[in-house]
Amino acid sequence: MEADIELAHVIEALVFSSPEPVSTESIRSIVAAKAEGLEVSDEEVREAITGLNAVYDETGRVFRIREIGGGFAFATQSAYHPWLEHIQHENTLRKISQTALETLAIIAYKQPITKPEVDHIRGVDSGYVVKQLLEKGLIAIAGRNDGPGRALLYKTSNGFLRHFGLTAISELPKPREIEEILQDDDMAKHRQLILELKAGMEDDDDKS
Repeated sequence: MEADIELAHVIEALVFSSPEPVSTESIRSIVAAKAEGLEVSDEEVREAITGLNAVYDETGRVFRIREIGGGFAFATQSAYHPWLEHIQHENTLRKISQTALETLAIIAYKQPITKPEVDHIRGVDSGYVVKQLLEKGLIAIAGRNDGPGRALLYKTSNGFLRHFGLTAISELPKPREIEEILQDDDMAKHRQLILELKAGMEDDDDKS
């Protein structure tokens, strides 16, 4: 790596230019390929990102580099989310239908799960919706179950994490937390998603 190019600047350029979150492994591989003999550790990558965020904080930037969906990406500070709600809501509506959100909620909370199991919970055939979710990259095939017919198992993908701004599936609210979250004024911007997830879970309880 050239002396006048710092690791932090390389990372900033990679994260800025990539349409998908960039993993530490990818950053390390790119640095090793472009700077012969130079190897960086995961810790050094994370330290560089911490330094970048410190600069953004000092200069009052509205964004930070966040770890989302298995990698790092630029994200707007939460204080500005209310200003972006209309745009984000419109984009979400264009991308995911109510039926797809219901199916996605079932998969998210019951994964890994087969299509017949999703059909049973929803009470209708979910083949078309599952196909849509696969095409959008929100779910992925997790293997096959051990029962008759060896049905495919489905799980949420890294695309799901990125779409909803999660680092891991464990960040989804637990069933017992949902009512409390819905009553929290500071969580207003998340209510639509949580209500949709809650609806899927209630359907599950009623039909299973």
